[in-house]
Amino acid sequence: MPGPLLSSKYRLPGRRPGAVPRQRLAERLRAASQSALTVLSAPAGFGKTALLAEWLAAGCSDGAAG
Repeated sequence: MPGPLLSSKYRLPGRRPGAVPRQRLAERLRAASQSALTVLSAPAGFGKTALLAEWLAAGCSDGAAG
């Protein structure tokens, strides 16, 4: 029987104060959001959650994230 779902799996990530903006990656993510499926893949600690939080805070490129 599976255990309870961790809240980190269903809540939006928050922006951290002082985070370094990643303009180039944000632009690539905005362009990729026009696709039916976008996979963001990188090793642990490379800033995937920070990038997504920045993208969500910027408005998700025309509401593509839901």
